[in-house]
Amino acid sequence: MSMVGGLRKMARLARRMRRVDLSHPARSPLGSTVVNCVGYRDGRRLPDAGGVAETVRHLRKHGGRGGFVWLGLHEPSEEEFEGVAELFDLHPLAVEDAVHAHQRPKLEQYGDVLFAVFKTVTYVEHEQLTATSEVVDTGEIMVFTGPDFVVTVRHGRHGSLGPLREALEALPEQLEQGPSAVLHAIADHVVDDYLAVVDALQNDIEQVETEVFAPRTKTPPDPGRIYQLKRELLELKRATVPLARPLEALTSRPPTVVDPAIQPYFRDVSDHLARVTEQINGFDGLIDSILQAHLAQVTVAQNEDMRKITAWAAIIAVPTMVCGVYGMNFEHMPELKWRFGYPLVLAVMAAACVVIHRGFKRNGWL
Repeated sequence: MSMVGGLRKMARLARRMRRVDLSHPARSPLGSTVVNCVGYRDGRRLPDAGGVAETVRHLRKHGGRGGFVWLGLHEPSEEEFEGVAELFDLHPLAVEDAVHAHQRPKLEQYGDVLFAVFKTVTYVEHEQLTATSEVVDTGEIMVFTGPDFVVTVRHGRHGSLGPLREALEALPEQLEQGPSAVLHAIADHVVDDYLAVVDALQNDIEQVETEVFAPRTKTPPDPGRIYQLKRELLELKRATVPLARPLEALTSRPPTVVDPAIQPYFRDVSDHLARVTEQINGFDGLIDSILQAHLAQVTVAQNEDMRKITAWAAIIAVPTMVCGVYGMNFEHMPELKWRFGYPLVLAVMAAACVVIHRGFKRNGWL
């Protein structure tokens, strides 16, 4: 099996596997913060050596091709992460970013340790989109990649790496490439989630678009829903757009910790991210157009209502004027003493209203 074929197979396996939250204490025998700690040698999983420190010592003692430790953490505190930072000699600035989260996607190198930040996103299912619906939920994955270790720190209730770990373990030839293969798998996993969220978001946009251009007999859409889509799309853009530069660095000028054999496959991830970015930019412009079209429809409807009101006011003005004249207390007025004067005046007012009404209707004002 070729390497690229194996990577694609691994990505498909990760997508098919049910996403479970391995941060739950019941799924994490090492505690609520440490999700998992596994050693790998020659692409194979090593037997459990006990705690984190014991696993690292055992691996470094015996060595081996592609030997490394993969430690997964979920929202650790400063005190909980202090021992990990000391064990792997992690830079204090990177440690601070990993603990406090809320970082932009980035890639930094501290000596022989590479620190990468990925924004994870997931689509929030909803029966009906409202002005307050949460459409996109974001989290973060920080990855420390060293010569013989990978430390992942996850923030948020989604984006579990458990299925990805299982998919990689099913393809030992990929794990033989070492920590940089795990870094690529995580990047590919995150960007694949972007693609899934973009596809789901497209359905919401198409639904709103259909409602905006539906016949006016239907209830007009709430503009708050359009603004909500705009806000959620902005949240997605904050997660995806800044990631382009780190991926470019991994493809064009990769750090020494990245295996040269893995470098070309980051280009594939970068291409997928470019597709996501293009779709998001297209959605952004489409939502702007939908919003402008909706506002234009509202303006046209208001103008049409004003024309109708003006037309009816003009029609009512004729009998109002006649009644106003004959309501004056003058003795010498035309046909005042005539028996048919009153019916004649009513007939004249009715005829005038009918003529004006037909004229307005013919011009489209009514």
